[in-house]
Amino acid sequence: MKSKIYNPWFLAPLVLVYAALFLIPMIISFFFSMTIWTLTEFRFVGLYNFKTFFSEYSLRIGVKNTLLYAALTCGFKAIFGLALAVLLTSPMKTKNLIRSILFFPNLVSTIAVGMIFSSMMHPSRGLFNSLLGALGIAGPDWLGNASLALFSVIAVDVWKGVGVATVIYVAGLMAIPETYYEAASIDGAGGFQRFRMITLPLVQSSINTVIVLAFIGGIRTFDLIWTMTKGGPGFATDTMASIIYKQYAYGFYGLSTAGNVIMFLLIAAIVFPLYRFLISLEVDV
Repeated sequence: MKSKIYNPWFLAPLVLVYAALFLIPMIISFFFSMTIWTLTEFRFVGLYNFKTFFSEYSLRIGVKNTLLYAALTCGFKAIFGLALAVLLTSPMKTKNLIRSILFFPNLVSTIAVGMIFSSMMHPSRGLFNSLLGALGIAGPDWLGNASLALFSVIAVDVWKGVGVATVIYVAGLMAIPETYYEAASIDGAGGFQRFRMITLPLVQSSINTVIVLAFIGGIRTFDLIWTMTKGGPGFATDTMASIIYKQYAYGFYGLSTAGNVIMFLLIAAIVFPLYRFLISLEVDV
């Protein structure tokens, strides 16, 4: 059968749109990251902004917090989501209701979620500490303690995002042919063996999707942190996105643009090798 070759000019509109919305802004960002600029003029300073970003503690801590935030939210969503998906694909009368409840937080605005949890985590009037107080336990300052604040925000992020991970896993689990489990049962395989030898390998593509999406989302996170802590107390919960926003607000446009470039390179340097590694773990059905 003769294959049909379309005229390459059909791609021209797509290439123009891609260049206008992605390539040109990216090139301009790389240039202005090496300048000190206002809205009307600029001065070329080479790599000065990048050196400043890594030499100032208030800026450097954002890189550390961002990586910690991305790794923990990604790990917890991947593990909890898989556990919930396995539970919700087992024979349960209320599994559809539970799936809806789990996915509901993802439908709520992140700003609203942040405001609600900030209220519930208030050290003296919050719901969490009131419940702990009823049990005779003195609750911590969830968002005011510099050692605890970042983990409090991470817990809220996992609560909000685990529903999406669960839905992705459920789709992957339902695509596994039931005959595999029947054959394993006939061979005497137990529940854990069926999970390790059949479920895990065949749901690997879903695991890959969850890990990559959750990791990128964790690196780019801003709205939840800004709503709950604004990067505080001090710089304890500052991530790269919140630092970049602050630098823009203070008028350090070159420095904040350098932060955007660093975030872009960080995502590319981690996600591409990670994705290739995860793909190598997939098996053919």
